[in-house]
Amino acid sequence: MIVIYLLMPIAVLMAAGFIVAFVRSVKGGQYDDLASPPLKMLLPDEPVSRAGKKDEK
Repeated sequence: MIVIYLLMPIAVLMAAGFIVAFVRSVKGGQYDDLASPPLKMLLPDEPVSRAGKKDEK
């Protein structure tokens, strides 16, 4: 029975933390564009630049 007195406040604090994180992500605009992310995988890849590599001859 003593364990319940420990686990219930921890569970409430965790739930409050998840709710705060969700509200911050919604206000931050993370969920604004739900249509284009699934389509980004269909776009062609951009070519990789070789700026940091030496020329091979």
